[in-house]
Amino acid sequence: MRLEARLAALAAAGETLPYGALARDMGLRMGELTAALEILMEEDAARGRPFRAAVLRQRLSQDHLPAPGFFQKAAELGADVSDPAAFTADQRRRLVG
Repeated sequence: MRLEARLAALAAAGETLPYGALARDMGLRMGELTAALEILMEEDAARGRPFRAAVLRQRLSQDHLPAPGFFQKAAELGADVSDPAAFTADQRRRLVG
């Protein structure tokens, strides 16, 4: 399954997944996954869509938020991430549709 399809399936199911689990499932190294996610975020921003990478989370995150790099990239792309939890919730809600 392609990365885009896997992220879409997670969003549709209202689920999140740790980065490491997705990397293992897809047979990718973390650096490869991170690079692919950043490209998807750039595509999403260019098309005015919510960030598909929002369905991923840090493994030990009790609040199920994405890793700091997600917020850094989102900010670089012009998103207001001043409230990470609210930003993530909005992205995930918009992904479901």
